[in-house]
Amino acid sequence: MIRVLPELLSPETVLQAQQLLAGLAESDWADGRDSAGSQARQVKTNLQLPHEHPAAVQIRSWVLAGLDQSAGFFSAALPLKVFTPRVNRYTPEFPHYGLHIDNAIRLRADGERVRTDLSCTVFLNDPDAYDGGELVAQDHETSHRVKLPAGHAVLYPGNTLHEVTPVTRGQRLACFFWVESMVRSDEQRRLLFDLDMNLLQLREQLGETAETTALTGLYHNLLRQWART
Repeated sequence: MIRVLPELLSPETVLQAQQLLAGLAESDWADGRDSAGSQARQVKTNLQLPHEHPAAVQIRSWVLAGLDQSAGFFSAALPLKVFTPRVNRYTPEFPHYGLHIDNAIRLRADGERVRTDLSCTVFLNDPDAYDGGELVAQDHETSHRVKLPAGHAVLYPGNTLHEVTPVTRGQRLACFFWVESMVRSDEQRRLLFDLDMNLLQLREQLGETAETTALTGLYHNLLRQWART
């Protein structure tokens, strides 16, 4: 289940993030391979801000605030834990992250482990600022190519084979993180999301009825049965 989260960050917040990143020196950026597993290190060539860099801390706070306010994120992810968001950068000199699957378990800076049920990328600059840099993710037999406006995010299963295609002009700026869901199964999350979205549409069309109340009860009973808290 690949979901786009439009305007996770407001245009004003995106502009602030872009100004913050534009003021950094090249020496502020670290080799992205430092956070990769053994397989991913072989195909990863990008840059990242160190975990405690002030710009990374500030952008992280904006992203986490956006997640807290996003009903779409909660419905699609049913989050239990969020891995500390990181900021990365692709340029023609550091252009590409080849095909890989993310590590199943990530260790946060606070020592807590996060199972990577879902991966998320928040785009921090617009598609016309760079050539290439598409996120390509496999969903069963379908290959999705994702390159979104600044402030938009894409959420996809952590077990997805994916890559970032080479950047040949400009720079691609993004924030990325992983989510451990209360509902481990992607298929169960998909069913709950579809039920939730259809309930919203029924309420818009019909208001609150006996049927929507019953379906809401079904949603919560399924969530109660499948969720781990």
